[in-house]
Amino acid sequence: MNTPIYDFASRYEKSNAVRMHMPGHKGKPLLGCEPFDLTEINGADSLFAPEGIIAESEANSSALFGCQTLYSTEGSSLCIRSMLFLIMRYAAETGRKPVIAAGRNAHKTFLTASALLHFDVQWIQPEPDASYLSANVSVHTLEKLLESHETKPIAIWLTSPDYLGNLIDIRAAADFCHAHDILLIVDGAHGAYLRFLPESLHPVDLGADLCCTSAHKTLPVLTGGAYLHIRSDAPELLHTEARQALAMFASTSPSYLILESLDLCNRYLHRDFPKRLQVFLPQLVNIRNTLRMYGWTICGDEPMKLTIQSKPFGYTGYELADILQKRHIYVEFADPDYVVMMPSPYNSTADLQRVCTMLCSLPRRSPILELPPAFSSAHQPPIPLFSILSAKTVSLPIGQCIGRVCAEFSVSCPPAVPIVICGERISEHDVRCMQYYGIESCCVTK
Repeated sequence: MNTPIYDFASRYEKSNAVRMHMPGHKGKPLLGCEPFDLTEINGADSLFAPEGIIAESEANSSALFGCQTLYSTEGSSLCIRSMLFLIMRYAAETGRKPVIAAGRNAHKTFLTASALLHFDVQWIQPEPDASYLSANVSVHTLEKLLESHETKPIAIWLTSPDYLGNLIDIRAAADFCHAHDILLIVDGAHGAYLRFLPESLHPVDLGADLCCTSAHKTLPVLTGGAYLHIRSDAPELLHTEARQALAMFASTSPSYLILESLDLCNRYLHRDFPKRLQVFLPQLVNIRNTLRMYGWTICGDEPMKLTIQSKPFGYTGYELADILQKRHIYVEFADPDYVVMMPSPYNSTADLQRVCTMLCSLPRRSPILELPPAFSSAHQPPIPLFSILSAKTVSLPIGQCIGRVCAEFSVSCPPAVPIVICGERISEHDVRCMQYYGIESCCVTK
Protein backbone atom coordinates (compact mmCIF):
# COMPACT_ATOMS: atom_id res chain seq x y z
CA MET A 1 0.00 0.00 0.00
CA ASN A 2 1.41 3.39 -0.98
CA THR A 3 1.87 6.28 1.44
CA PRO A 4 1.44 9.47 -0.62
CA ILE A 5 1.44 12.02 2.22
CA TYR A 6 4.49 10.59 3.94
CA ASP A 7 6.31 10.21 0.61
CA PHE A 8 5.64 13.85 -0.31
CA ALA A 9 6.94 15.04 3.06
CA SER A 10 10.02 12.82 2.75
CA ARG A 11 10.87 14.20 -0.69
CA TYR A 12 10.37 17.75 0.52
CA GLU A 13 12.56 17.15 3.58
CA LYS A 14 15.41 15.95 1.32
CA SER A 15 15.04 18.68 -1.31
CA ASN A 16 16.99 21.41 0.51
CA ALA A 17 14.05 23.75 -0.10
CA VAL A 18 14.04 27.35 1.11
CA ARG A 19 10.95 27.40 3.34
CA MET A 20 9.28 30.76 2.81
CA HIS A 21 6.08 29.42 4.36
CA MET A 22 4.78 28.39 7.76
CA PRO A 23 5.74 26.99 10.27
CA GLY A 24 8.24 29.34 11.81
CA HIS A 25 10.79 26.68 12.74
CA LYS A 26 11.63 26.31 8.99
CA GLY A 27 12.30 22.61 9.35
CA LYS A 28 15.12 23.01 11.87
CA PRO A 29 15.11 19.89 14.08
CA LEU A 30 14.58 21.37 17.53
CA LEU A 31 12.49 18.40 18.64
CA GLY A 32 13.52 16.23 15.73
CA CYS A 33 10.26 16.04 13.77
CA GLU A 34 10.30 19.58 12.35
CA PRO A 35 11.70 18.72 8.88
CA PHE A 36 8.47 16.77 8.23
CA ASP A 37 6.19 19.47 9.66
CA LEU A 38 4.59 21.21 6.68
CA THR A 39 1.68 23.41 5.77
CA GLU A 40 -0.59 23.41 2.72
CA ILE A 41 2.08 24.30 0.17
CA ASN A 42 1.68 23.48 -3.50
CA GLY A 43 1.47 19.70 -3.86
CA ALA A 44 0.62 19.05 -0.20
CA ASP A 45 -3.13 19.03 -0.91
CA SER A 46 -5.84 20.41 1.43
CA LEU A 47 -7.43 18.28 4.14
CA PHE A 48 -11.00 19.49 3.71
CA ALA A 49 -10.93 19.83 -0.09
CA PRO A 50 -8.51 17.08 -1.08
CA GLU A 51 -7.73 16.36 -4.70
CA GLY A 52 -4.24 14.89 -4.47
CA ILE A 53 -2.15 13.06 -1.92
CA ILE A 54 -4.66 13.40 0.96
CA ALA A 55 -7.52 12.18 -1.22
CA GLU A 56 -5.38 9.21 -2.26
CA SER A 57 -4.45 8.41 1.33
CA GLU A 58 -8.05 8.64 2.54
CA ALA A 59 -9.05 6.30 -0.28
CA ASN A 60 -6.51 3.80 1.05
CA SER A 61 -7.97 4.15 4.54
CA SER A 62 -11.52 3.78 3.21
CA ALA A 63 -10.53 0.53 1.51
CA LEU A 64 -9.05 -0.78 4.75
CA PHE A 65 -12.13 0.07 6.81
CA GLY A 66 -14.65 -0.91 4.14
CA CYS A 67 -16.49 2.42 4.23
CA GLN A 68 -15.93 6.10 3.52
CA THR A 69 -13.26 7.17 6.00
CA LEU A 70 -12.04 10.73 6.48
CA TYR A 71 -9.12 12.00 8.53
CA SER A 72 -9.17 14.20 11.62
CA THR A 73 -6.00 15.70 13.08
CA GLU A 74 -7.96 16.91 16.12
CA GLY A 75 -9.02 13.59 17.56
CA SER A 76 -12.48 12.13 17.89
CA SER A 77 -13.64 15.40 19.47
CA LEU A 78 -13.67 17.00 16.02
CA CYS A 79 -15.53 13.98 14.65
CA ILE A 80 -18.14 14.17 17.44
CA ARG A 81 -18.91 17.78 16.58
CA SER A 82 -19.02 16.92 12.90
CA MET A 83 -21.35 13.94 13.37
CA LEU A 84 -23.78 16.10 15.34
CA PHE A 85 -23.68 18.73 12.60
CA LEU A 86 -24.47 16.05 10.02
CA ILE A 87 -27.41 14.84 12.11
CA MET A 88 -28.70 18.43 12.31
CA ARG A 89 -28.42 18.78 8.52
CA TYR A 90 -30.17 15.43 8.03
CA ALA A 91 -33.00 16.55 10.34
CA ALA A 92 -33.42 19.72 8.28
CA GLU A 93 -33.47 17.78 5.00
CA THR A 94 -36.06 15.28 6.25
CA GLY A 95 -38.21 17.87 8.04
CA ARG A 96 -37.76 16.31 11.46
CA LYS A 97 -36.92 17.90 14.80
CA PRO A 98 -33.23 17.82 15.81
CA VAL A 99 -33.80 15.51 18.76
CA ILE A 100 -31.11 13.00 19.66
CA ALA A 101 -31.15 10.24 22.28
CA ALA A 102 -27.85 9.52 23.99
CA GLY A 103 -26.40 7.23 26.61
CA ARG A 104 -25.56 9.01 29.85
CA ASN A 105 -21.89 8.12 29.49
CA ALA A 106 -21.47 10.36 26.45
CA HIS A 107 -18.20 12.31 26.30
CA LYS A 108 -18.35 15.95 27.38
CA THR A 109 -17.60 17.01 23.79
CA PHE A 110 -21.04 15.64 22.95
CA LEU A 111 -22.52 18.05 25.52
CA THR A 112 -20.71 21.14 24.28
CA ALA A 113 -21.47 20.35 20.64
CA SER A 114 -25.15 19.67 21.42
CA ALA A 115 -25.34 23.02 23.17
CA LEU A 116 -23.74 24.90 20.29
CA LEU A 117 -26.05 23.22 17.75
CA HIS A 118 -29.23 23.61 19.86
CA PHE A 119 -29.98 19.90 20.04
CA ASP A 120 -32.70 18.59 22.32
CA VAL A 121 -31.22 15.53 24.03
CA GLN A 122 -33.24 12.63 25.39
CA TRP A 123 -31.00 10.90 27.91
CA ILE A 124 -31.13 7.12 27.80
CA GLN A 125 -31.45 5.79 31.32
CA PRO A 126 -29.08 2.84 31.59
CA GLU A 127 -29.68 -0.59 33.03
CA PRO A 128 -29.61 -0.79 36.87
CA ASP A 129 -26.10 -2.30 36.92
CA ALA A 130 -24.55 0.58 34.97
CA SER A 131 -21.98 3.03 36.29
CA TYR A 132 -21.07 6.57 35.32
CA LEU A 133 -18.38 5.26 33.00
CA SER A 134 -20.43 2.46 31.49
CA ALA A 135 -23.99 2.26 30.19
CA ASN A 136 -25.32 -1.15 29.18
CA VAL A 137 -27.84 0.03 26.59
CA SER A 138 -29.92 -2.85 25.24
CA VAL A 139 -32.75 -3.05 22.73
CA HIS A 140 -35.13 -3.23 25.71
CA THR A 141 -33.67 0.07 26.93
CA LEU A 142 -34.27 1.63 23.51
CA GLU A 143 -37.84 0.33 23.39
CA LYS A 144 -38.54 1.98 26.75
CA LEU A 145 -37.01 5.20 25.44
CA LEU A 146 -39.40 5.40 22.49
CA GLU A 147 -42.37 4.58 24.73
CA SER A 148 -41.51 7.37 27.19
CA HIS A 149 -41.12 10.26 24.71
CA GLU A 150 -43.66 11.79 22.37
CA THR A 151 -41.00 12.86 19.87
CA LYS A 152 -39.03 10.12 18.18
CA PRO A 153 -35.32 10.96 18.04
CA ILE A 154 -33.72 11.32 14.66
CA ALA A 155 -30.62 9.53 15.96
CA ILE A 156 -29.41 7.43 18.86
CA TRP A 157 -25.91 8.06 20.20
CA LEU A 158 -24.01 5.26 21.92
CA THR A 159 -20.48 4.90 23.29
CA SER A 160 -18.88 1.55 22.49
CA PRO A 161 -16.32 0.50 23.61
CA ASP A 162 -16.76 2.47 26.82
CA TYR A 163 -14.00 3.56 29.15
CA LEU A 164 -14.08 0.34 31.17
CA GLY A 165 -13.82 -1.87 28.10
CA ASN A 166 -17.48 -2.88 27.70
CA LEU A 167 -19.02 -3.42 24.28
CA ILE A 168 -22.66 -2.75 23.42
CA ASP A 169 -24.51 -5.08 21.05
CA ILE A 170 -24.23 -2.64 18.15
CA ARG A 171 -25.75 -5.02 15.60
CA ALA A 172 -28.94 -5.36 17.64
CA ALA A 173 -29.06 -1.61 18.26
CA ALA A 174 -28.56 -0.90 14.54
CA ASP A 175 -31.36 -3.30 13.56
CA PHE A 176 -33.67 -1.61 16.07
CA CYS A 177 -32.78 1.91 14.90
CA HIS A 178 -33.19 1.18 11.21
CA ALA A 179 -36.52 -0.57 11.82
CA HIS A 180 -37.74 2.68 13.44
CA ASP A 181 -36.19 5.08 10.87
CA ILE A 182 -33.55 6.30 13.34
CA LEU A 183 -29.85 6.81 12.64
CA LEU A 184 -27.36 4.99 14.85
CA ILE A 185 -24.27 7.02 15.75
CA VAL A 186 -21.42 5.46 17.71
CA ASP A 187 -18.60 7.12 19.58
CA GLY A 188 -16.12 4.30 19.07
CA ALA A 189 -13.05 6.33 19.98
CA HIS A 190 -11.44 3.43 21.84
CA GLY A 191 -12.09 0.85 19.12
CA ALA A 192 -10.27 1.72 15.89
CA TYR A 193 -8.58 -1.69 16.00
CA LEU A 194 -11.88 -3.63 16.11
CA ARG A 195 -12.02 -3.71 12.31
CA PHE A 196 -8.86 -5.85 12.24
CA LEU A 197 -9.95 -8.67 14.52
CA PRO A 198 -10.44 -12.06 12.83
CA GLU A 199 -14.15 -11.18 12.88
CA SER A 200 -14.69 -7.44 12.72
CA LEU A 201 -16.44 -5.75 15.63
CA HIS A 202 -16.17 -2.30 14.11
CA PRO A 203 -19.44 -0.37 14.64
CA VAL A 204 -19.89 0.43 10.94
CA ASP A 205 -19.53 -3.25 10.04
CA LEU A 206 -22.23 -3.96 12.63
CA GLY A 207 -24.63 -1.40 11.16
CA ALA A 208 -23.84 2.02 12.64
CA ASP A 209 -24.48 4.88 10.21
CA LEU A 210 -21.73 7.14 11.55
CA CYS A 211 -18.82 6.33 13.80
CA CYS A 212 -15.70 8.06 15.06
CA THR A 213 -12.60 6.18 16.11
CA SER A 214 -9.42 7.62 17.56
CA ALA A 215 -6.56 6.05 15.63
CA HIS A 216 -4.06 7.30 18.21
CA LYS A 217 -5.71 5.41 21.09
CA THR A 218 -5.12 1.88 19.78
CA LEU A 219 -3.21 2.10 16.47
CA PRO A 220 0.36 3.27 15.72
CA VAL A 221 -0.63 6.90 15.11
CA LEU A 222 0.43 10.19 16.69
CA THR A 223 -1.86 11.74 19.29
CA GLY A 224 -4.71 13.58 17.59
CA GLY A 225 -5.11 11.24 14.62
CA ALA A 226 -8.69 10.02 14.22
CA TYR A 227 -11.23 8.80 11.66
CA LEU A 228 -14.78 9.68 10.71
CA HIS A 229 -16.46 6.57 9.25
CA ILE A 230 -19.69 6.59 7.20
CA ARG A 231 -21.55 3.39 6.40
CA SER A 232 -21.77 2.79 2.64
CA ASP A 233 -25.59 2.69 2.52
CA ALA A 234 -26.11 5.49 5.05
CA PRO A 235 -28.21 8.45 3.81
CA GLU A 236 -26.45 10.23 0.97
CA LEU A 237 -26.31 13.56 2.80
CA LEU A 238 -23.98 12.06 5.40
CA HIS A 239 -21.51 11.26 2.63
CA THR A 240 -21.78 14.46 0.63
CA GLU A 241 -21.59 16.90 3.54
CA ALA A 242 -19.07 15.10 5.76
CA ARG A 243 -16.10 17.25 4.72
CA GLN A 244 -18.11 20.44 5.21
CA ALA A 245 -19.03 19.21 8.68
CA LEU A 246 -15.38 18.57 9.59
CA ALA A 247 -14.29 21.93 8.19
CA MET A 248 -17.01 23.69 10.19
CA PHE A 249 -15.23 22.94 13.48
CA ALA A 250 -11.64 22.21 12.51
CA SER A 251 -8.51 24.30 12.58
CA THR A 252 -7.47 25.74 9.22
CA SER A 253 -3.95 24.55 10.04
CA PRO A 254 -4.18 20.76 10.24
CA SER A 255 -1.10 18.97 11.50
CA TYR A 256 0.84 17.39 8.64
CA LEU A 257 2.79 15.31 11.15
CA ILE A 258 -0.50 13.68 12.19
CA LEU A 259 -1.58 13.30 8.54
CA GLU A 260 1.72 11.60 7.75
CA SER A 261 1.20 9.31 10.73
CA LEU A 262 -2.33 8.38 9.59
CA ASP A 263 -0.96 7.81 6.10
CA LEU A 264 1.83 5.52 7.28
CA CYS A 265 -0.64 3.65 9.49
CA ASN A 266 -2.45 2.48 6.35
CA ARG A 267 0.65 0.50 5.43
CA TYR A 268 0.84 -1.06 8.89
CA LEU A 269 -2.86 -1.94 8.85
CA HIS A 270 -2.55 -3.51 5.42
CA ARG A 271 0.62 -5.49 6.03
CA ASP A 272 1.54 -5.83 9.67
CA PHE A 273 -1.09 -4.93 12.26
CA PRO A 274 -3.61 -7.80 11.86
CA LYS A 275 -0.80 -10.36 12.26
CA ARG A 276 0.54 -8.55 15.32
CA LEU A 277 -2.97 -8.48 16.74
CA GLN A 278 -3.42 -12.23 16.30
CA VAL A 279 -0.21 -12.87 18.24
CA PHE A 280 -0.83 -10.22 20.88
CA LEU A 281 -4.42 -10.88 21.93
CA PRO A 282 -3.83 -14.46 23.18
CA GLN A 283 -0.95 -13.13 25.28
CA LEU A 284 -3.29 -10.59 26.83
CA VAL A 285 -5.86 -13.33 27.50
CA ASN A 286 -3.16 -15.29 29.34
CA ILE A 287 -2.27 -12.23 31.42
CA ARG A 288 -5.93 -11.74 32.39
CA ASN A 289 -6.26 -15.41 33.34
CA THR A 290 -3.10 -15.26 35.45
CA LEU A 291 -4.31 -12.16 37.27
CA ARG A 292 -7.70 -13.77 37.92
CA MET A 293 -6.01 -16.87 39.35
CA TYR A 294 -4.01 -14.61 41.68
CA GLY A 295 -7.29 -13.02 42.84
CA TRP A 296 -7.62 -9.82 40.84
CA THR A 297 -11.08 -8.89 39.49
CA ILE A 298 -10.88 -8.25 35.74
CA CYS A 299 -13.75 -6.40 34.03
CA GLY A 300 -14.95 -5.69 30.51
CA ASP A 301 -15.19 -7.68 27.29
CA GLU A 302 -13.20 -5.46 24.94
CA PRO A 303 -10.25 -7.52 23.62
CA MET A 304 -7.52 -4.90 24.00
CA LYS A 305 -8.19 -3.35 27.41
CA LEU A 306 -7.04 -4.50 30.80
CA THR A 307 -9.52 -3.18 33.39
CA ILE A 308 -9.00 -4.09 37.04
CA GLN A 309 -11.60 -3.58 39.75
CA SER A 310 -9.16 -3.13 42.60
CA LYS A 311 -11.20 -2.87 45.80
CA PRO A 312 -11.95 -6.62 46.13
CA PHE A 313 -8.15 -7.10 46.34
CA GLY A 314 -7.87 -4.42 49.01
CA TYR A 315 -6.64 -1.40 47.02
CA THR A 316 -8.36 1.67 45.65
CA GLY A 317 -7.80 2.36 41.99
CA TYR A 318 -5.85 5.50 42.83
CA GLU A 319 -3.62 3.57 45.23
CA LEU A 320 -2.94 0.79 42.74
CA ALA A 321 -2.12 3.26 39.97
CA ASP A 322 0.31 5.04 42.29
CA ILE A 323 2.04 1.76 43.19
CA LEU A 324 2.41 0.89 39.52
CA GLN A 325 3.71 4.36 38.64
CA LYS A 326 6.44 4.06 41.26
CA ARG A 327 7.54 0.98 39.29
CA HIS A 328 7.43 3.11 36.10
CA ILE A 329 4.21 1.51 34.83
CA TYR A 330 1.81 4.26 33.79
CA VAL A 331 -1.88 3.42 33.41
CA GLU A 332 -4.45 5.09 31.16
CA PHE A 333 -6.58 6.27 34.08
CA ALA A 334 -7.73 5.38 37.56
CA ASP A 335 -10.58 6.28 39.88
CA PRO A 336 -11.53 5.02 43.35
CA ASP A 337 -12.67 1.65 41.93
CA TYR A 338 -10.88 0.90 38.66
CA VAL A 339 -7.51 0.95 36.99
CA VAL A 340 -7.62 0.85 33.19
CA MET A 341 -4.66 -0.05 31.02
CA MET A 342 -4.59 0.14 27.23
CA PRO A 343 -1.86 -2.16 25.90
CA SER A 344 -1.41 -2.67 22.18
CA PRO A 345 0.53 -5.00 19.87
CA TYR A 346 3.35 -2.46 20.03
CA ASN A 347 3.89 -3.36 23.67
CA SER A 348 6.42 -6.15 23.97
CA THR A 349 5.83 -9.50 25.63
CA ALA A 350 8.24 -8.25 28.30
CA ASP A 351 5.99 -5.23 28.91
CA LEU A 352 2.98 -7.44 29.56
CA GLN A 353 4.94 -9.79 31.77
CA ARG A 354 6.30 -6.87 33.78
CA VAL A 355 2.77 -5.65 34.51
CA CYS A 356 1.61 -9.15 35.42
CA THR A 357 4.61 -9.83 37.67
CA MET A 358 4.18 -6.51 39.43
CA LEU A 359 0.48 -7.10 40.13
CA CYS A 360 1.09 -10.67 41.27
CA SER A 361 3.77 -9.48 43.69
CA LEU A 362 1.34 -7.34 45.66
CA PRO A 363 -0.06 -8.83 48.86
CA ARG A 364 -3.80 -9.36 48.97
CA ARG A 365 -5.45 -7.25 51.63
CA SER A 366 -8.91 -7.16 53.19
CA PRO A 367 -11.47 -6.12 50.60
CA ILE A 368 -12.54 -2.49 50.60
CA LEU A 369 -16.31 -2.70 50.96
CA GLU A 370 -17.20 0.88 49.98
CA LEU A 371 -19.11 0.69 46.70
CA PRO A 372 -19.27 3.37 44.03
CA PRO A 373 -22.44 5.47 44.15
CA ALA A 374 -25.46 4.09 42.36
CA PHE A 375 -26.36 5.75 39.09
CA SER A 376 -28.87 8.52 39.80
CA SER A 377 -31.74 8.85 37.35
CA ALA A 378 -34.09 10.91 39.51
CA HIS A 379 -33.30 14.29 37.96
CA GLN A 380 -35.80 17.02 37.21
CA PRO A 381 -36.30 17.80 33.51
CA PRO A 382 -33.14 19.59 32.39
CA ILE A 383 -32.89 23.14 31.15
CA PRO A 384 -31.92 22.95 27.45
CA LEU A 385 -28.17 22.71 27.04
CA PHE A 386 -27.94 25.75 24.77
CA SER A 387 -29.68 27.96 27.38
CA ILE A 388 -26.75 27.43 29.73
CA LEU A 389 -24.35 29.08 27.28
CA SER A 390 -25.87 32.51 27.99
CA ALA A 391 -26.81 31.95 31.65
CA LYS A 392 -25.25 33.88 34.52
CA THR A 393 -23.22 31.47 36.60
CA VAL A 394 -21.30 31.20 39.83
CA SER A 395 -18.82 28.63 41.16
CA LEU A 396 -19.72 27.23 44.59
CA PRO A 397 -18.28 24.62 46.94
CA ILE A 398 -19.94 21.34 46.10
CA GLY A 399 -21.81 21.18 49.43
CA GLN A 400 -23.63 24.41 48.55
CA CYS A 401 -24.85 23.17 45.16
CA ILE A 402 -27.82 21.07 46.27
CA GLY A 403 -30.92 22.30 44.46
CA ARG A 404 -28.93 24.47 42.05
CA VAL A 405 -28.85 24.00 38.26
CA CYS A 406 -25.55 22.66 36.96
CA ALA A 407 -23.95 25.06 34.50
CA GLU A 408 -20.70 23.23 33.92
CA PHE A 409 -20.03 20.99 30.94
CA SER A 410 -17.21 19.09 32.59
CA VAL A 411 -18.33 18.08 36.10
CA SER A 412 -17.10 14.60 35.48
CA CYS A 413 -15.47 11.58 36.90
CA PRO A 414 -12.48 10.45 34.85
CA PRO A 415 -12.36 10.56 31.93
CA ALA A 416 -14.80 13.28 30.84
CA VAL A 417 -18.08 11.48 31.56
CA PRO A 418 -20.54 13.82 33.31
CA ILE A 419 -22.07 12.87 36.65
CA VAL A 420 -24.65 15.63 36.34
CA ILE A 421 -25.68 16.80 32.90
CA CYS A 422 -25.34 20.53 32.34
CA GLY A 423 -28.82 22.01 32.88
CA GLU A 424 -29.94 19.43 35.43
CA ARG A 425 -30.77 20.27 39.02
CA ILE A 426 -28.18 18.90 41.44
CA SER A 427 -29.54 16.56 44.10
CA GLU A 428 -28.08 15.56 47.44
CA HIS A 429 -27.22 12.19 45.90
CA ASP A 430 -25.36 13.94 43.08
CA VAL A 431 -23.29 15.88 45.59
CA ARG A 432 -22.31 12.65 47.35
CA CYS A 433 -21.29 11.21 43.97
CA MET A 434 -19.15 14.22 43.15
CA GLN A 435 -17.50 14.10 46.55
CA TYR A 436 -16.78 10.40 46.01
CA TYR A 437 -14.89 11.28 42.80
CA GLY A 438 -13.03 14.16 44.42
CA ILE A 439 -14.97 17.06 42.88
CA GLU A 440 -14.78 20.02 45.26
CA SER A 441 -16.68 22.77 43.45
CA CYS A 442 -19.18 23.22 40.64
CA CYS A 443 -20.38 26.01 38.38
CA VAL A 444 -24.16 26.59 38.75
CA THR A 445 -26.65 29.12 37.42
CA LYS A 446 -27.23 32.20 39.57
